[in-house]
Amino acid sequence: MAKWLAKSEPDECGIDDFAQSPDSVIPWDGVRNYQARNFLAQMAVDDEVFLYHSSCKHIGIAGIVKVVRDAYPDPAQFNANSPYHDPKSTPEKPRWQAVDFAFVKKLPRLIPLDELKSLPGLEQLPLVRKGNRLSVMPVSEEEWQTILQQV
Repeated sequence: MAKWLAKSEPDECGIDDFAQSPDSVIPWDGVRNYQARNFLAQMAVDDEVFLYHSSCKHIGIAGIVKVVRDAYPDPAQFNANSPYHDPKSTPEKPRWQAVDFAFVKKLPRLIPLDELKSLPGLEQLPLVRKGNRLSVMPVSEEEWQTILQQV
């Protein structure tokens, strides 16, 4: 079972959206970066994912979700009314992937980026490396445990 981190703006889809409907499945779509898309394609059912709130007042890791459906073609790419529409993508040759997430837990406190940057053992985590803006990234088991110890 792999570990991941996915960034989201909490006013679009945050940990509270998952927590309000703990039995609900939320599609993780709209990712339009090729490297992040490739990471989505590697996700498997039951992989755990840190949900990271970004582009907001309080940024950091807010909770944990899990993958409940393997990668599939992102339906938004085919919808001309979607902000994630891609006219170059076809059902026969989809360019973008989505996965489905479900709620696991909200952390007792948000773990802010500044704190994550200061933790020994996280130096290679793409989130804390300068210039990395990926919305989806792998997290090693050691990094996962280091982060969980901060809760």
